[in-house]
Order: sequence, then C-alpha cells, then structure tokens
Amino acid sequence: MSLNTKFLGKEFYKFNKIDSTQAEIWRRIEKNNISSGTIISADIQTNGIGTHGRIWHTDEENNIAFSFFIKTNCKVIELDGITIEVAETILEVLKKLYNIKLQIKQPNDIVYNNKKIGGILCQTKLNGELVKYIVIGIGLNTNKRYFSKDIESIASSIKKEFGININNDDVINEFCNLFEKKIIKRIGEK
Repeated sequence: MSLNTKFLGKEFYKFNKIDSTQAEIWRRIEKNNISSGTIISADIQTNGIGTHGRIWHTDEENNIAFSFFIKTNCKVIELDGITIEVAETILEVLKKLYNIKLQIKQPNDIVYNNKKIGGILCQTKLNGELVKYIVIGIGLNTNKRYFSKDIESIASSIKKEFGININNDDVINEFCNLFEKKIIKRIGEK
C-alpha cells in the first residue's frame, strides 16, 4: 500500500525502541526541528503516553505506535471532534484492508468485545484563541500476543480477536492517505 499524501507521513522516523513517540514529537517541536506531517513511529515504547496520565503498553514488536505533528493556525472549534475523526479513520482503514469491524468507545478508545485494542491521544499548543499545532498519538494492538495480568481482562489485539496478521505499514499509509484529506477540509493545507 503506497503513501499518496501531500505532507502527512512524508517525513517518517521509525525507532526500534523509544520512551514515547509523543514525547519525541514534543522534543522536536522544542528544538524547532520538525515539519508539518512528520510521523514518529516505534516498535517498543518504554514510557508510552495514554490519556489521564496512564501508560500505553507497547512492549512487543509488530504493533502500531506512532505520533504525528500538524501545523495549524485555526480556531479551537475547527478541531472539535478530531479524536473521534481519527478513531473513525482507523476503523475505516481496518474495514477496508481487512474487513474487520471494531467500535469506538468515546472519547478515545478503539474496542472489540468490550476490550481495548487501541487508543488515541490528541494534544494541542494554543496561541491565544488559535491552535498553533496538534500532536496526535495512536496506539493499536495489531499483533500483540501477551498482556500483563493487570490489563489482560480489559485489553486485546486484532491478532487475538480475529486470528489475522496485520501489515502495520499498510495501515499507517492508508490512515495517512485518508486522514490527510479530512484534516485539510478542517484547516486547509499547511
């Protein structure tokens, strides 16, 4: 599956192991060393960031953990519902590529049979009333096999639920292809 975008994913950095893809984006922002559409991806995150200060477990290879950065100059209201739109895009990709249907548990979880398979973290930087940029992190248990005792009853993976192997690169590329069109409709081309 090829990447057909104008900016989203054109700069792509993959790490075997990193503390957090989200944290790496913020470090690059602080150094002014990042362009709009940059993706940071990792096989393993040692300190993955979830919502409400929780940890996102990315302790096995061959799952999806990535964050991306988009420069904006829009009003906060223009990004209303962005987390749900990201989740809907992920579901659209998985339906299109693998004919599987997952659900969204608002505001930011992707679930199947009441077990969490993925999560989304959206963060923004404001300048007065305007959003200067957004950083969106996506974690998706595509091929994860082992879950620690504290989460095994509430978390799962596509591999465990459907018995299929997911090509993570295809999922990320198709996500970028679809989501870029949606974000351009909201904020224009940046």
